[in-house]
Amino acid sequence: MAELLRSLRDPQLVARFQRRCGLFPAPEDGAQESGAVPAEGAARAPEAEHRSAAQGKGVQGPANGRCRTAVPQTYIHKYIVKNYFYYYLFRFSATLGQEVFFLTFLPFTLWNIDPYLSRRLIIIWVLVMYIGQMTKDILKWPRPFSPPVVILEKRVVAEYGMPSTHAMAATAISFTSLLSTMDRYEYPFALGLTMAVVFSTLVCLSRLYTGMHTILDVVCGVLMTALFIALTYPAWTLIDHLDSASPLFPVCLIIVLFFLCYNYPVSEYYSPTRADTTTILAVGAGVTTGCWMNHFFQLVAKPPAPLPIIQNIPLLSADMLTLGLAKFTVGIAVVLLVRQLVQNLSLQVLYSWFQVVTRNKEARRRLEIEVPYKFVTYTSVAICATTFVPMLHRFLGLL
Repeated sequence: MAELLRSLRDPQLVARFQRRCGLFPAPEDGAQESGAVPAEGAARAPEAEHRSAAQGKGVQGPANGRCRTAVPQTYIHKYIVKNYFYYYLFRFSATLGQEVFFLTFLPFTLWNIDPYLSRRLIIIWVLVMYIGQMTKDILKWPRPFSPPVVILEKRVVAEYGMPSTHAMAATAISFTSLLSTMDRYEYPFALGLTMAVVFSTLVCLSRLYTGMHTILDVVCGVLMTALFIALTYPAWTLIDHLDSASPLFPVCLIIVLFFLCYNYPVSEYYSPTRADTTTILAVGAGVTTGCWMNHFFQLVAKPPAPLPIIQNIPLLSADMLTLGLAKFTVGIAVVLLVRQLVQNLSLQVLYSWFQVVTRNKEARRRLEIEVPYKFVTYTSVAICATTFVPMLHRFLGLL
């Protein structure tokens, strides 16, 4: 078993997968490597710079969060693409597990498809992502070494690799959607299962293609999520009743989640993991609080129980598409405005409190500044998305 686990961590397996899919490192200084030489007339992908984090090096800083940027060993890493089908397929699939997807898919589901499904998706996503992010900074396993692996993403290269949170998020979103809709909507279960498997598989393979994870990282991410879903599925009905919890529930939830963010495992080097985790937990706190506010202040009409099974899902029409895009555009505009206003205000207050020079970007990485401003900003954004935006839709007649 130990030998199998070691083999699954081998970066050569990732490099071999990249080569099979037509992704090769470009020869350096005119030197040509065996198997990496482009064929005559082979297309070149846009050149990408890569800061190597193979040894786990990134931005160094002490445990108190006052981090200073350290200059790691760096080199230019160019790559050559011989198969553009796989290149665009996996680059697109990688975005399905990134922030841009969640910032569009989850609000769209909330405002246009099913707010109760969206709430369940968000809560499960938050729990799974917190487990994955925390596990990364506890295990501290590095990402695949480069070379031989070609690294296509730079932002998260300073993070640790085990487990793959992209794989966890994709598995959680796809199979939570399947399990939450199979008793509420009428559709072929085989079709839903196929879509869930295809979605999660594409995201998992994209993490190998982009060189961000080993096979073991991806497999463990999927298995951890599957185990989490299996253990928590019997309690999912409780999620539908969180909006009717005690009046003290939102206060307790916000305090607990903020405590988890502030006491996040300390890393030897600065990485965006803590900031991303704070954002995720803040979204969970905001969505849950917003749903609670909708119930206690009767801001949104609640459907009769039990929730009906829709016999025939209506086909997408031009009117439905126009209405959906209008609701999404209005909602995103409001959310982005609230995000900018709250972020600027919270940073100004924190800078003044801790006597930090305004616009000091390095100061944002300090624990006592990064966690509060991220948490306040995205809690406010999530509350706005679940309470104010639906009311604005009704006021504008976007129903």
